[in-house]
Amino acid sequence: MKLLFFPFLISLFLLGPSFANQANTETDSPTSKDSKRKIQLVILFDTSNSMDGLLEQAKSRLWEIVNETSELRHNGEIPILEIAMYDYGNDGIRNKNFVRKQLDFTTDLDMVSKKLFGLRTNGGSEYCGAVIQDALMELSWSKDTRDLKMIYIAGNEPFNQGPVDYKLVCGNAKYKDVIVNTIYCGNRDQGIKEFWMDGASCSGGDYFNINSNERVVFIPTPYDDEINKLSGEINRTYISYGAMGVQRKALQEEQDAMAMDQAPAVASMRAKAKTSSNYNNAQWDLIDAYIADSTVVEQLEKKDLPKELQGKSEKEINAYVESKIKERKKIQDQISKLSVKRDEFIKNEKAKDKSTKKDDFGSAVTKSINERAVHKGFERSE
Repeated sequence: MKLLFFPFLISLFLLGPSFANQANTETDSPTSKDSKRKIQLVILFDTSNSMDGLLEQAKSRLWEIVNETSELRHNGEIPILEIAMYDYGNDGIRNKNFVRKQLDFTTDLDMVSKKLFGLRTNGGSEYCGAVIQDALMELSWSKDTRDLKMIYIAGNEPFNQGPVDYKLVCGNAKYKDVIVNTIYCGNRDQGIKEFWMDGASCSGGDYFNINSNERVVFIPTPYDDEINKLSGEINRTYISYGAMGVQRKALQEEQDAMAMDQAPAVASMRAKAKTSSNYNNAQWDLIDAYIADSTVVEQLEKKDLPKELQGKSEKEINAYVESKIKERKKIQDQISKLSVKRDEFIKNEKAKDKSTKKDDFGSAVTKSINERAVHKGFERSE
């Protein structure tokens, strides 16, 4: 009996006391049948010198990933999308394992975009086990076993580098119902030799290889210009409030520009994301805040309202907000209808191209999300 128990104690010692504590709490808690389902995505980017191409692919595919998850349903409801982000393998990271948390789990998609576009490459040592361990230990993972919890780690150095045993942390991930998916930037066989497939297998995840230096090519459509025009119009329905309102409104427009710099197609995908409940800015937008809680106006102090509303009565402000809700809904409907036509156009154009398409960062992520979501009871919307 003692001999059988001894290896388990060794594993707990290697993983640290926090694992032992979490092992007792993460999977044993009861699930709530009333709460909305979640999809939690953690992206771990290698930001060493050779990874500029990877980051460019991610920037081009971010809003496609968001839109793909927003097409999923659980009992007819859109799941809540939470994204966290780390980078690793960068000499600019001042800790022994070269790991840096960029974002805790957040539903703030503009902030996700800002952090992604802010990543810079700079040499370094890539320790895959260490960054996965930090993500598992530091983030607030859902305790509901019906939620989809995924880690994506991308890089191009041996997976077994560094002081943390990847097999132990990936085993921990599996115990916590977190799937670790690996994306090797290079030749498939080389990635297998460097343990990237094994890193995925340890938690039941998927292994992909991509050419990170290949630029994402988009199919231009007759609908992009109109969709992007409507994206600008919908911004005018956002009414900033509170201490950070003005700054966050500026951030929204800044991320529109970042998407357009990638390509009009990327901006169109971002516009489509604005039609989803996952693009929610209740923390600074009075319209989203009012939809969440219609008493928000009476709770706010006058100084927290935009100047144009400070002299109005509560009744007048509520009427104004209601009119903006209708205006936004109308524009969202227009974007949605055009996006359906855009998607159909792209589908038909792709059908004409018989060449074999290899995975890039975005296609690897969306492919595995869709496949894994089915096993958690999610369905794609009609």
